[in-house]
Formats: sequence, C-alpha cells, structure tokens
Amino acid sequence: MTADQRRTVRRLVDAHGRTYAEEAGIRLKDTPQPLYRLLVLAHLLSARISASIAVATARALGEAGLRDPRRMADADWQQRVDALGRGGYRRYDERTATQLGDAAELLTDRWGGDLRRLRDEAEGDVGEVRRLLQEFPGVGPTGADIFLREVQQVWPGVSPFLDRKALQGAERLGLPGDPERLLALADDTDPAVLAAALVRAAVDKTVADDTLDRAA
Repeated sequence: MTADQRRTVRRLVDAHGRTYAEEAGIRLKDTPQPLYRLLVLAHLLSARISASIAVATARALGEAGLRDPRRMADADWQQRVDALGRGGYRRYDERTATQLGDAAELLTDRWGGDLRRLRDEAEGDVGEVRRLLQEFPGVGPTGADIFLREVQQVWPGVSPFLDRKALQGAERLGLPGDPERLLALADDTDPAVLAAALVRAAVDKTVADDTLDRAA
C-alpha cells in the first residue's frame, strides 16, 4: 500500500464516486420499491449497451410509472416497449419488455413483490442471494453482481462486495486486486461508491487515464 495508490483512489472517488442508482434517480432504501427499481437497473446495465443509456432507460421506466412489480406486470407489452424506447434502449427493447413483465410476475408471486424476502430466504448467504437473483428472466451473473454491488449500501450483510468488474478497474489503475486492501486505501468511502467508481474506470479508459493523470 503506497501513498500514490491512496491518492489514486481519492482522485477516482472524488471525480467518479457516484452509484449508478443515484445517477438513475433511485433513492436507495431498504424498502420494496427502490429495491425493485435497482433490480430493473441491474437488468438494464447487464446488457451490452452503454451505461448512460441503461441509466436513462431506468429513469424513463420510472417516469412511466413502472416503479414497482405490480405496475410493471400490469402494463401491457407495448407500454413497456415504448418506455424502453424513450430511454434509448432500442436494441433489446422487445425481448427486455417481455423479461421485465415475467420478472415482475415472479417477484410478486414468489416473494410478494419484496426483494427483502428473497434476501431472507437466502439466510444471509451472499452466494445464495446471487443465485436467487439469477432466477429473474434477463438477470444473469453480471446483473446479479451489479445488484449486489449497489445494494450493499442498504444491505450491510452484503458489504463489502467488489465484483470482478470493479477489480478490473483496480487493475487498470495499478491498484491492489484484493478487496480488503482496496477498502483500506479508500478509508471511510462507502464500498458501494468505491465499487461504482472502480467500474467506471474498468469500462471507460478515459476515466482511468484522467484519474492517473490527476494523481501523478
């Protein structure tokens, strides 16, 4: 652990330490609606599409009133397609519209629309939470990791959670690949905020380059 590495982490967090949920306008709390909106955001972010489009689409779905699983399931397929299109999510809109409807029905039928019940079913086992999340149509390992990365802000039992993508960002910045060492470098930074900043460095080389230039 070096002073240079600590300075790199500080520059990264200062410039890019914003969770994707915050960017999407989701006031994350341990309550059913924001947790559901985070699940939808994780689903959107996991596709091969830019994060900015995924975030804009999550906002568009919220503006269309599709903020909870009941409303998502009750909306017809075309309403979901239209909302996805307004966010710019056109490449995957038809398939995603179907997946969102099916996932909303699963969440309602199995867990009463409340992702906290999914967490309780897993009995605090993060690996089991990750597995259960992948039962939602359209949510694979990447989507599950995104959800866990962000939800650790309100689910302390998940924290600290730095997934493979976050660790790729650390590698690009010349930082340790060990989560505990990264957290030590970040001092009191919220692990969710650190993870989001590292992911931005992983997916955008200009973020990494700018951070290293500023820290030099």
